[in-house]
Amino acid sequence: MVVQAQEGRLITSSVRVLVATAVPAERDAVARSFTTGDVMAAGVGPALAAAATATALTRAPYDLVVSAGIAGGFQPDAPVGSLVVADEITVADLGAETADGFLPVTELGFGTVTHRPPNSLVRELVRATGARAGAVLTVSTVTGTAERAAGLRHRHPTALAEAMEGFGVAEAAALHGVPVLEIRAVSNPVGPRDRAAWRIGDALAALTEGFGKLAPVLESWKEHDL
Repeated sequence: MVVQAQEGRLITSSVRVLVATAVPAERDAVARSFTTGDVMAAGVGPALAAAATATALTRAPYDLVVSAGIAGGFQPDAPVGSLVVADEITVADLGAETADGFLPVTELGFGTVTHRPPNSLVRELVRATGARAGAVLTVSTVTGTAERAAGLRHRHPTALAEAMEGFGVAEAAALHGVPVLEIRAVSNPVGPRDRAAWRIGDALAALTEGFGKLAPVLESWKEHDL
């Protein structure tokens, strides 16, 4: 049983959760409604996300690690303002370009490119939040053209969103033997870069709302799956 002090109140939870966001605005959006876990801004990109998550996991025991924040959504399946829960966390650009196209690092004989969150938890979150479930891609370079968006969707037909930290968080969690989850709120379409089309405020509000429904789901999951 974890007991946390927050604003003079004692909050209890039998599931100890670490939430890793990229930037303070995402951290604050999560923390507004999720008071039963530790929330940190780990930094932008998979390397910083992995390093910060791994460091946090050496300092305290956790039952679950969550990568969370805003993301680009593949249209029309993940519209702006919607919530996405990853049923797979896949790094999309770790590999090699060849004359025949992109080869993921696994086809080169190294490592892994995908981590899979617990199926039962993904299902319960979808039911509780109304989120869509699908692949969330981790990229080191945000997509800025229609051509690249189409190429990613061709290679990953179940992809709903792209972000920059999930795979790094998942790698750290896997090294420590801790289940991982990724939750993203869509702030913009994946494709041609158009700042005028971004709805960051709406996405952060969706993130807050989604995490407000997370605690009871985790309690139920803990009882049946951990």
